[in-house]
Amino acid sequence: MILFLKLFLESISFAFDALRQNKLRAFLSLIGITIGIMTIIGVFSAVDTLRNNLQASVDKLGSNTIYVQKWPWIFDSGFPWWKYMNRPSPQLKDYERLVERIEGAEGVAFEIGMGGRMVKYKSNSVEGAQLSAASHDYYKTRTVEFQDGRYFTESESRAGSPVAIIGSDIADGLFPNAAPLGKVINVLGRKVTVIGVFQREGEDMLDVSPDKTILLPLNFVRGVIDIKSDRYGPQITVKGKENVSVEELESELKGLMRSIRRLNPKEDDDFSLNKTTMLTAQLDVMFGIVNIAGLFIGGLSVLVGGFGIANIMFVSVKERTNIIGIQKSLGAKNYFIMFQFLIEAILLCLMGGVIGLGMVYLLAFITKLAADITIVVDFGKVIITFITCTLIGLLSGFIPAFMAARLDPVEAIRSK
Repeated sequence: MILFLKLFLESISFAFDALRQNKLRAFLSLIGITIGIMTIIGVFSAVDTLRNNLQASVDKLGSNTIYVQKWPWIFDSGFPWWKYMNRPSPQLKDYERLVERIEGAEGVAFEIGMGGRMVKYKSNSVEGAQLSAASHDYYKTRTVEFQDGRYFTESESRAGSPVAIIGSDIADGLFPNAAPLGKVINVLGRKVTVIGVFQREGEDMLDVSPDKTILLPLNFVRGVIDIKSDRYGPQITVKGKENVSVEELESELKGLMRSIRRLNPKEDDDFSLNKTTMLTAQLDVMFGIVNIAGLFIGGLSVLVGGFGIANIMFVSVKERTNIIGIQKSLGAKNYFIMFQFLIEAILLCLMGGVIGLGMVYLLAFITKLAADITIVVDFGKVIITFITCTLIGLLSGFIPAFMAARLDPVEAIRSK
């Protein structure tokens, strides 16, 4: 063990001496490895960052929540599009019958949405507000957190009271220098009182943040607009109980909706049951393809860099032939000579990997400063990448090292 350690340290020393004596050549041989490692880790990091941001947005929709809607989130290419068009939208009567009959649900809510609306408070106004109206169980089907105020009482929901919960961006726009609670704002041409402000969540990639949302009781809005209209995207949101899996909830919902819509066994469903696992599966496929593409491009660059290092190692063996002869004549074993060149090739690859990783971290730092986006650099993938570098170094240096170890000492010395 001590002999091996001594041999290893001496090999590293010889390798560093060789690299110091040929700085430009070493630098040029590093370029391919550096670009390859930077590409691989950069693509993986970009994909992981995008995936995490998208997954965080998807998670807001609820892992045990199913959305009964007219349109599916993922289209089946074999299903005629005109059948989707002819489907009825979820109606209040569907919602009411579901509430009466469903057993596996923690909460059931009927919701509609209206985008791009203007809301006013005195001389202040906010454009592009997202108006949502929901039945009382909305708070059971979604994660509702408050910065100030409270949720609707059951009597307010039932009576359709003119009250509203607003997002933090709406609050900042309408009340820059005042507390929003208790203020009367103008929404849909009606005056409503602000009773709560949603917790700020910031932007997300699926635009499901409540920051620009105004939530109103469904029974209030139904007196102002036609909530049956397709233009408002009516949907029924169902969240399962903790002991009920999403598959069990989906099975129960499908049976109940077919019964409520009075569909016979031969008829297709005229509704869609959408869930977050559908989006997650699509994300897995999409990012899997991107990962493979990045791995291929980066791997090709690393492979080209490996050939460059192999070529440099052949040149190095040629230049140091007489030194190898002297070492062998003084008793150096073949494995010691071979170790020198293998360690040199591995060090070149690892140095290229370190430089590539450093460039990724530098770009991540610049991105954070410039766009306030946190780039995820997965440590596990970094380890795998450096293992790959070591293997490339071994493969690149093996043949030159083997040739150096097999040199005849007399012929090697006479080569000078």
